[in-house]
Amino acid sequence: MVQRREPTARQMRLGLELRRLREAAGLTAVEAAALLGANRVQMSHIESGLVGVSEERVRRLASHYACTDKEFVDALVAMATDRTRGWWEEYRGLLPTSFLDLSELNHHASFRRDVAILYVPGLLQTEDYARAVFSARVPELTDDELEFRVRHRMAGQEITIPYELVIHESALRIRVSDRAASRTQLARLLELSGASNVTMRVLPFDLDGFARAASTMTYVGGPVPKLDTVVRDVPQGSAFIDSEAQLSAFRTRFRKVEAVSLDPERSRDFINRLTREL
Repeated sequence: MVQRREPTARQMRLGLELRRLREAAGLTAVEAAALLGANRVQMSHIESGLVGVSEERVRRLASHYACTDKEFVDALVAMATDRTRGWWEEYRGLLPTSFLDLSELNHHASFRRDVAILYVPGLLQTEDYARAVFSARVPELTDDELEFRVRHRMAGQEITIPYELVIHESALRIRVSDRAASRTQLARLLELSGASNVTMRVLPFDLDGFARAASTMTYVGGPVPKLDTVVRDVPQGSAFIDSEAQLSAFRTRFRKVEAVSLDPERSRDFINRLTREL
């Protein structure tokens, strides 16, 4: 087995799910390795995403782990056998790994939900808006680093899956650049809100019931709910959250935020009004 120097988040997730199945079955890494004719170190590498695993081995392990969820096992097999080399790979070595992992996650997503409080989500940003956001980074980026980030962001904005967004008024009003850039950004939101697969809702400042439901997040749907992922911003980049308990909590959080937001039609009217004020 060829060891990977830097496994992607998707590869590590496959290994993590295999480890969770093993632990739920009450088997040690040594016992699981014996099922594959491998040793403990090799099993550790599989469960860390450091080496690949074949379809036959995934199904053999799932069988011995008494996993009867066929859709889940099929999804793990798809992860194990996927050889996609996406557009984001051209940025490997040029951008932090978290940028590439999020692009890969979006590529394989079945749906996406965002709650945005201070900034328009990257998926919807105009080039001027994205440039202003990246330019404000501390420590400052070099010109090349800035350009790579902007190019990468613009390249990953195709929305082909169901997308739900709840965006706070503060994110609509904060001028990360100038008045013209803000007007263009609001126009882009209005344009995208008309897409059949996009549902956009606004949380105005004066809406009751927001404090108990606040939570900036990106929720990305997997092929089955067990493989959903929540992405949160952290000082080092992005944190990927995938435990079933946490995923359940974030599903509830999203629905609470959604429940106190304006409906899509009133949200469009709200954004239109803000655009006219600029």
